[in-house]
Amino acid sequence: MYKRILLPILFRFNAESVHYFAMSVLQVAHRIPGMSGLLRRLYTYKHPSLERTVFGLHFPNPVGLAAGFDKNGEWIAELSSLGFGFIEIGTVTPKPQPGNDKPRLFRLKADNGLINRMGFNNKGSGPAAGRLEHYRAASGTSRVLIGGNIGKNKVTANESALDDYLLCFRDLFNDVDYFVVNVSSPNTPGLRDLQEKGPLTAILGRLQGENMLKNKPKPILLKIAPDLTNSQLDDIIEIVRETGIAGVIATNTTISREGLTTPAAAVEAMGAGGVSGKPVQVRSTEVIRYLHTKSSGAFPIIGVGGIQTAADAREKLDAGASLVQVYTGFIYEGPALASKICRGLIK
Repeated sequence: MYKRILLPILFRFNAESVHYFAMSVLQVAHRIPGMSGLLRRLYTYKHPSLERTVFGLHFPNPVGLAAGFDKNGEWIAELSSLGFGFIEIGTVTPKPQPGNDKPRLFRLKADNGLINRMGFNNKGSGPAAGRLEHYRAASGTSRVLIGGNIGKNKVTANESALDDYLLCFRDLFNDVDYFVVNVSSPNTPGLRDLQEKGPLTAILGRLQGENMLKNKPKPILLKIAPDLTNSQLDDIIEIVRETGIAGVIATNTTISREGLTTPAAAVEAMGAGGVSGKPVQVRSTEVIRYLHTKSSGAFPIIGVGGIQTAADAREKLDAGASLVQVYTGFIYEGPALASKICRGLIK
C-alpha cells in the first residue's frame, strides 16, 4: 500500500515538507491509546540470530536508522516502534543553526536516490540532550539504542573545530550509547578538509582521550565519505588504530554524479549536495570491503548506502560490515523496511 498508493501522493509535494508531515502523522498516531503497541507488533521482528554485540553494545537486530532523519532527537519514541535496532540522531552542532537555504532536499526518483544540501540544520546539542534525557526517563529499560552524530557549526573555523566536537560530546555524553564524528558531509564548506590525516587524528585523539577519562567510556566512530581514495582509506585505518576509536561508518553521501539515470539537466538544476541511496550503493560496499580486508577486520564497520532490501543489507554484511543503517531506502520503501530486512536476513 505504501509504495503503490501513499508514495506517489507524497512525492507530489516538496521533499522536506513531506518529511515533517509524515513524522507529524506518526506522532499523532502514537498519542492514540494502544497505537504504539500495535505499530511495534506490526513492524518489529525479533529473532535470536539477528542479535549482535558490537563495540560492547547489544543490538536486538543489525538494522539502524542513519543520522539525518531525526536531526534533533525529537521522534525517538515514534521511530523506535518501526523495528529499528538502533537510531542515530544528528548531525548535532553546539549552537543551533538553520542550515542552507531551501529548497535543499531533492528526489532522484529514477535512481531511487536523493540529493541533499541540508547543512547541519539542527536546534543545538544542549536541547538535543534534554529531549534524549526525557525519552530515556519515559522509556526506561525498553528504550532503543541511540547514537549521537556530532559536527561543527558552519561559522566555526576548521582550526577551532575540535572545540565544537568537544562541546557536543560533553552535552550528549549521558544520553547516547555511542558517538559518530561527522567530518564527511559535503554540505558544510571546508568540513571534508578535516578528513585529512593531521586534523582528523587531532580531533579523534582528543575526543578519545577525554572519553577514556570517563567511568564508562562510550564507543566513538568516524563517518567517512565514499569519495576517499584508497590511500586516504589507508590513512583512516591507521588513524583508527592510533586513536583507539571503536570503528567506522561507511559511507556518507557522495559528491559524484556519475551513473545517474535522472537526466543531467534535471540533476544540474537541483544544484550542489550529496547524493544518497542506490547511486552510492556500489561504492559504499567497495569502501567497506577495502577497510575490512586491509585492516584484517580490526574494527567494526557500520555499512550505509543504497540499502532497500535484505539482499542489499546482506551485501554490506558480507563485505565486512557488522551493522547496517538505512535512510533513503526508508523513504522509498516505507515503515516496514527494517522488519522486511530482518526477516530476509534469517532466511
